[in-house]
Amino acid sequence: MTLQLVQVNFKARDDAALGRFWAEVLGWGVSSEGPGVTNLEPVGFDWPDPSAVCIDLVRVPDPETVKYRVHIELATTSDAHQAELVARLKELGATPADVDRDDTPWTVMADPEGNVFSVLEPRDLYRDTGPIAAVVVDCADPRAMTRFWGEAIDWTVHELTDDRALLRSVKGVGPYLEFRRTPDDKVVWNRIHLDVMSDPVEDQAREVARLEDLGAVRTDVGQGDVSWVVLTDPAGNEFCVLGRG
Repeated sequence: MTLQLVQVNFKARDDAALGRFWAEVLGWGVSSEGPGVTNLEPVGFDWPDPSAVCIDLVRVPDPETVKYRVHIELATTSDAHQAELVARLKELGATPADVDRDDTPWTVMADPEGNVFSVLEPRDLYRDTGPIAAVVVDCADPRAMTRFWGEAIDWTVHELTDDRALLRSVKGVGPYLEFRRTPDDKVVWNRIHLDVMSDPVEDQAREVARLEDLGAVRTDVGQGDVSWVVLTDPAGNEFCVLGRG
């Protein structure tokens, strides 16, 4: 197995502006592989590396507003750090998000384009993840998602219940991938999706075939002739297997 989760992909109205926001939030560097694409990664990062899941922002004409099934959760080291981060996020253009939650120790916010994310209270589990604690995928059945993704990528299952599953790189570094059970689960157009890549990248075709054997399905979202392959997992979530650009 050679497949790794390498980045989270955001569809954006203004990739450069949204990229600047997230770069300030995470303290990461900004680059671009071409017009309409903004890439974020830690400064000095030798990509890909499981110590971080990077962010790719791609400009599209009119990103739809939907109930997103994928979101990011940010780690904090203390109550003071959480309060300071929330205040800084507001200064950068984030807004509190009304998601009908009771009083919780974490803060739910939306970035300048409306993507919802959470600022977590300090938790021992996330003390060494870096600024991103977890990439969370809402789903109807975390166990079923783990059966697919646990085979799909080279990550270890750390927790598995009917309500949630936690996976992390076998190297024990970087953020967690969390599958969280939600009562209202349906297939929607995903503005945020996962990107995976084989190592070596030349194994892309072999890994795509393996994913199809696990239940993934090739999907046409109008991508045209590109170096990546678009698939959907068994729950209908789009994801991409990157190739050499």
